[in-house]
Amino acid sequence: MYLTIEETAEYLSLDVAYIKQLIQAKKIRAVHDGEQFLIYKEQFNNHLDQVEKMKKMIADYYNEPIPEDPDIKDED
Repeated sequence: MYLTIEETAEYLSLDVAYIKQLIQAKKIRAVHDGEQFLIYKEQFNNHLDQVEKMKKMIADYYNEPIPEDPDIKDED
């Protein structure tokens, strides 16, 4: 499925100007049909999968319980 620049910006939650810069820098593949640039949506799947994995890793890190400190139970 192909998206316009505006649809891509909405899909990625980025600014339209930034998407245009990425196209000009050839960091995003796009096809020009004579009127507008069309961007293949599936090229972002790997990136979005990696973002989801990182979010899960961070959530798991913050949800890990803090181990008890052995010095607290020190009996004199």
